[in-house]
Amino acid sequence: MVEETNRRERNSLIDRSRVFEFRSEPPPREELVNTDTGVILYLENITVSFDGFRALDDLTLYIETGELRCLIGPNGAGKTTLMDVITGKTRPDQGTAFYGQRVDLLRLSEPEIATLGIGRKFQKPTVFENHTVFQNLELAMAADKRVWPTLVRGLSGEERDRIDETLTLIGLIDTVGGLAGALSHGQKQWLEIGMLLMQNPLVLLVDEPVAGMTQPETEATAELLNRLAGDHSVVVVEHDMEFVRSIARKVTVLHEGSVLAEGPFEAVQADARVREVYLGA
Repeated sequence: MVEETNRRERNSLIDRSRVFEFRSEPPPREELVNTDTGVILYLENITVSFDGFRALDDLTLYIETGELRCLIGPNGAGKTTLMDVITGKTRPDQGTAFYGQRVDLLRLSEPEIATLGIGRKFQKPTVFENHTVFQNLELAMAADKRVWPTLVRGLSGEERDRIDETLTLIGLIDTVGGLAGALSHGQKQWLEIGMLLMQNPLVLLVDEPVAGMTQPETEATAELLNRLAGDHSVVVVEHDMEFVRSIARKVTVLHEGSVLAEGPFEAVQADARVREVYLGA
């Protein structure tokens, strides 16, 4: 009963009579995504099937504005499929997915969703290794990417300041002129996060950010993600439970395509169902 009441209250925030339909020149993002209501992502009753296998099974999930949420669960629980639905890579068989109160994600393509402020970082970092760290951030900047404007325009002072601020935030200010290919694995992960930040996302989806990192890199990544929360809604998929413990404010456990448990890390860790299906205790 409580869950149904909460769902009705959240649904009342979505004005389906004013759902945005993408045009070549969309209105300012601030008109589409109200970040003052508490919830920025509404996923309700999402089901995705592949050849009879339900990767997501009537899943409902809400992500708050500015929160840092961790998604955990065994392999095959539906974590990657969930991110695919949010970013437009996979269309669900049923359910609704809203970004803010007017953006129906199920009507939009991957590039359109990215344009409106949902950024995704995959597990394996993808950077331009033959370009400098600075150039990677410059190329990622939210700007006119047509060939001629890109070739002839110079960076404004404000744009250079933004790149410097991002370099400082991700801890790469001392590597600015070096090639991205010479960075360590952890530094490449931070650079890719910085490239996403240059696109001014409201939501960051981050997949296993500390896989393959050294302990100091892992600790620095935890600090970075904590700094990003608040200005961005950060959703982290991770298997490293010590890392999750270090950053978790709220944890959602997926199992067989549905939400098994949700809450503070300590409560989730103590849940007998979670221990049985995932934590192995």
